[in-house]
Amino acid sequence: MTRSEKLLSRFLSRPKDFTYNELFRLLSSFGYEEQQGSGSRIVFNNEGLKHNIKLHKPHPGNVLKRYQIDLIIDELKSNELL
Repeated sequence: MTRSEKLLSRFLSRPKDFTYNELFRLLSSFGYEEQQGSGSRIVFNNEGLKHNIKLHKPHPGNVLKRYQIDLIIDELKSNELL
């Protein structure tokens, strides 16, 4: 199992300690690029799929909220990446 596969498996288990840095690596493996919005807003853009995932970067910590993980899983499923 590759590092990307392990990271995806960890993400799909919806851990309480999944970090923004891990999300960045995961979405990068699917072809998404990070774009800074205003304030803490972040857009992950995939040019090939013409798809955006919008969310707020967690602060003051680096750990994603459960609803953010659920949203991203739904977005990836809707684009048939999962």
